[in-house]
Amino acid sequence: MKLLLYNPPSSAQRKPVLPMSLLALGAVLEGQHNYQIIDGNLAADPLAALDQAIQQTGAGVLGVTVMPGPQLHNAVPVCKALKARHPQLTIVWGGYFPSQHYDVCLRAEYVDYVVLSHGEYVFKGLLDALASGSDPTPLPGLAYRHPVSGEIAANPQAPIPHPDRLPDFPYQRVDVPRYIRPTFMGSRTLPHHSSYGCPFFCNFCAVVNLVNGRWLAQSATRTANTTRHLVQTWGVNAVEFYDNNFFTHEARVADFAEQIMDLGIGWWGEARIDTMLKYSDHTWALLRDSGLRMVFLGAESGSDETLKRMNKGGQASAAKTLEIAARMAAHNIVPEMSFVVGNPPDPEADAHQTMAFIRQVKRVNPRTEVILYLYTPVPLSGELYEQAKANGFHFPETLEGWISDEWQEFSQRRSQTMPWIHDPLRRQMHNFERVLNAYYPTATDVRLNGLRRAVLRAASAWRYHGRIYSYPLELSLLHRLMHYQRPETSGF
Repeated sequence: MKLLLYNPPSSAQRKPVLPMSLLALGAVLEGQHNYQIIDGNLAADPLAALDQAIQQTGAGVLGVTVMPGPQLHNAVPVCKALKARHPQLTIVWGGYFPSQHYDVCLRAEYVDYVVLSHGEYVFKGLLDALASGSDPTPLPGLAYRHPVSGEIAANPQAPIPHPDRLPDFPYQRVDVPRYIRPTFMGSRTLPHHSSYGCPFFCNFCAVVNLVNGRWLAQSATRTANTTRHLVQTWGVNAVEFYDNNFFTHEARVADFAEQIMDLGIGWWGEARIDTMLKYSDHTWALLRDSGLRMVFLGAESGSDETLKRMNKGGQASAAKTLEIAARMAAHNIVPEMSFVVGNPPDPEADAHQTMAFIRQVKRVNPRTEVILYLYTPVPLSGELYEQAKANGFHFPETLEGWISDEWQEFSQRRSQTMPWIHDPLRRQMHNFERVLNAYYPTATDVRLNGLRRAVLRAASAWRYHGRIYSYPLELSLLHRLMHYQRPETSGF
């Protein structure tokens, strides 16, 4: 069966990232299904490119990977138009958004099936069933409309495939050099994904619904070999690991660091604070010497009580956040910390406590990168979500509702319309962020030279030291003139 795998555009602000989700699908389809990857980030007109490919190949299935935000905003009108032009086309959605909101997706007549969670083999099973004319609806990990009643149903999730038993990515299916980009870690950066899931149950995180506390990883050797392949084949000098939690297992991480020591690359990954605090000094030295430049850490809050409500676990605390900031300063590795502000039940007290705590973090380690998000619920049971619903929160019931301007901001955790956050608190948080980002310009913006950083710091110093955040009009003007990035929206 001929099929297309589509990666909707994810951002206009940065060079496109290698479509690893589609490469993972393609890896299990190689030699069994005739497929083509189309990346909307590289197409001037994604709809025209897909329409032409369907006509040329006679493809009967379109698989679409969908993250909330820009990808969803593109996928909805494109799939709707394609279904109108090609009524016999079977459209299958997968990824974070459909896995969380399969019922909303299947209410749209242009989405035929949803693959839930890590669905490489689920998708392959669906294709096999469609090709043979058999009924795919019993497949674990599949959501669908009942062929007779039209009712929406979702089967239990399929077992998560172990990454070490999956084939290598079929890099030959994409034009890899087009995805190489400069970052603060190196002039030629590519990503890799070496593990699935996370063993923790933070109740504001969408990963929990996808894996239910499971974490499975490639071996250190296989991860190192892939890294070496990227270096030797495409001259890469930096690698981003997009794992939900790369640093879960210390022995694996230390082994990996030893195996790439000779490559001379920079690298980045995501971790838990309490996990990395347990690492030995020997492991920290290996990480530093292997080229680890920065680690993304979910600090989330300056309040131990809020961390408890988030179900961050008994090992998470504000004191540990300060401790990891100091330890990483000692090893010359930059902490990149995310904070979720405006949490119910008292968003104002929560926001002010976390903003004050961020200043403490900066005193301990001025190089700490700070990323601020507004609390946005995920469809989970839990104290924060229940409090959000009590405040009048509810998700849109249609895809068209999800792609409205209001919900696009929600998808990027920047919503200005959460019912528990009102002005002037919203303005206060935004102004604090403006001053903070000017006084401590992100190291990840490779366009900012020393002079521009000095100008930003000088212009914002009186505000930062005086805690005067209101009406930072001069900083807004500098932002427009210099176009310096916010790390939470622009990434590296």
